[in-house]
Amino acid sequence: MKVAILAGGVGTRLVEETEVKPKPMVEIGGRPILWHIMMHYSHYGFKHFVIALGYKGEVIKKYMVDYCSLNSNLTVHLGSGEVKVHSAAKTDWTIDLVDTGIPTLTGGRIKQLSPYMGNETFMLTWGDGVSDVNLHDLLSFHRSHGKYATLTAVRPPARFGHLELDGNRVVEFSEKPQTSEGWINGAFFVLEPTVFDYIDGNDTQWEKEPMERLAKDGQLMAYRHTSFWQCMDTLRDKRLLESLWQEGNAPWKIWRE
Repeated sequence: MKVAILAGGVGTRLVEETEVKPKPMVEIGGRPILWHIMMHYSHYGFKHFVIALGYKGEVIKKYMVDYCSLNSNLTVHLGSGEVKVHSAAKTDWTIDLVDTGIPTLTGGRIKQLSPYMGNETFMLTWGDGVSDVNLHDLLSFHRSHGKYATLTAVRPPARFGHLELDGNRVVEFSEKPQTSEGWINGAFFVLEPTVFDYIDGNDTQWEKEPMERLAKDGQLMAYRHTSFWQCMDTLRDKRLLESLWQEGNAPWKIWRE
């Protein structure tokens, strides 16, 4: 089963990092967050990726082309240009890198991946969020209901300290996952190829008309994930993920290198 990853956004709220690289290439623990996402899928046996490129897509292309060389021992014969790889990286991935245009919206990027996905069920996620969601359980849930689309519903960490007040007295203060605000779309989709018919073109935002129509048609289901999930929209998010990684307490790291 193939995994589509949207990696073409500009990432304006991470401008300090994204002036020179696309957001999926912003590093956590010395590795792009895109790599973390791919390692998660690979852990569950999903190793064929189709990546939708846009803003600074050449940075992702270069990283993938150079990946084996940068993670292996090499012998370089300068006279002939021959490069011999020793102890090659054991990451057995197939990666399709598809230029989908800088201004293209999320729905348009997904639509352009259609020729690469084949007429079969596929997974989809964004290139800027990590989770410890069990992908086998997610896929089983999708297959159990027979609808066109499954999203992963999450309750994200509260952005600010949560207060419980008794008059002016604080009776409880905590920073914990949201409870009263309800569920949000955490991506990590499983989709049937029929969803491509719900997308009109490059100017379509996946989270608007397509998902709204799928819901109206009764074809959109939610897999509830109550454990770790975190997007990387801001520098605050990036620093949080980095601190978790450096402390050896990264919940999304479920793989062994």
